[in-house]
Amino acid sequence: MSAQAIVMINTDVGKEDQIFNELLKIDEVKKVYMVYGIHDIIIFVEADTMDKLRSLITDKIRRLEGVKSTLTSVIVMGKEKS
Repeated sequence: MSAQAIVMINTDVGKEDQIFNELLKIDEVKKVYMVYGIHDIIIFVEADTMDKLRSLITDKIRRLEGVKSTLTSVIVMGKEKS
């Protein structure tokens, strides 16, 4: 089973569009939402292992220019409604 997480991202003011588009280029990022509220962007990510998920968030997402902070919720169980 793959490792999945929801990541809430806070960006520098005016960087939302740029970061949104950069996230779309990352294969492990499966869904990207620009939102209003406490966070600026929410993404759904999936990797083969927890180590790869950790590396994805630490080395790719958090290092994008304009990312101020992230809050990650690792998914332990889920099901999509049909």
